[in-house]
Amino acid sequence: MKIREVLEILSGRTTVKCHDLDEDVPRGGAADLMSDVLAFGTDGMLLLTGLTNPQVVRTAEMAGITIIVFVRDKTPPPETIELARDSGMTLITTGYTMYEACGRLFQAGLPGRGQVRIQDNSW
Repeated sequence: MKIREVLEILSGRTTVKCHDLDEDVPRGGAADLMSDVLAFGTDGMLLLTGLTNPQVVRTAEMAGITIIVFVRDKTPPPETIELARDSGMTLITTGYTMYEACGRLFQAGLPGRGQVRIQDNSW
């Protein structure tokens, strides 16, 4: 799926545009827990989140994520925007909830990471 299609499907607005809108997005994922982003994020994944603090950009960068979609019409603060520009990330805002934004993208053909199996460490 192209970034342009993501914007259209989510009625999104770019806050920071560091990518060509015709660039492909291989998969999507959503999380508000940055530990989940670190554990399950993959290179090139589009991240949907309700968090707008600079830590989101730092965590995404560590996970190889370069496109972040802020749900529920959240606007990132200036520090987050500046950090994203410096990191070469594209930031998008949508009015949809995380649930609906994920559903719309998945229904339109953007795959997720697939099933994740957590190893049972019980004694």
